[in-house]
Amino acid sequence: MPAVNLITALPNFVTQEEHTALVASTPNSFSDIPAVIKHKEENVTVTLDPPLENFSNENAIQGTLYVLTSALIFMATNGTGFSIEYPVITLHAVSRGESGPSIYCQLDESFGTENAAAVADDDAVTDMRELTIVPQNAQSLETIFESLSLCASLHPDPHDDEDDLDDAFVDLNGSPFETFNGDENEELSEVGRVRSDFLNDNRFAPY
Repeated sequence: MPAVNLITALPNFVTQEEHTALVASTPNSFSDIPAVIKHKEENVTVTLDPPLENFSNENAIQGTLYVLTSALIFMATNGTGFSIEYPVITLHAVSRGESGPSIYCQLDESFGTENAAAVADDDAVTDMRELTIVPQNAQSLETIFESLSLCASLHPDPHDDEDDLDDAFVDLNGSPFETFNGDENEELSEVGRVRSDFLNDNRFAPY
């Protein structure tokens, strides 16, 4: 199964209030209860790098972002969109680079493939796709980030175990990130600025 799935229709979802009512009514099967929408943001632009096959830049010009408990959904105004399951999102953060305020995500392209478990066990370098989410309303960044973090926490990486908990603590002195030692005439790259945000603003989520 690909990391990013093209869709032409939104999945079923309910509000938190509707979910509470459904659960209180003791349904025949809790698995039949639709996902809960945690945030909806209209007038959003997304960028995928490398681009997604059959999803052109024109599709990404504008659309609506749906942060559901089951998946992250983007639906363009022309009715074409994509869905991303949360274990695919290995990293997400608030970026305030020159391109403007955005949500930056890294997507694990090996998710769902036959060698995904082997890659995880061997700590091998995996193919990554970058997703940038740019809302027209920059003030909504925090809400999008918090909603995304909440939903991601509901879907931990199945390959993680309790023995890896120590890895959650970052040793800044031994950080794998390169240190920027340039002067005021030099600039950080876009990814460098994102990494700087991680270290300086602690806007980092491991999922």
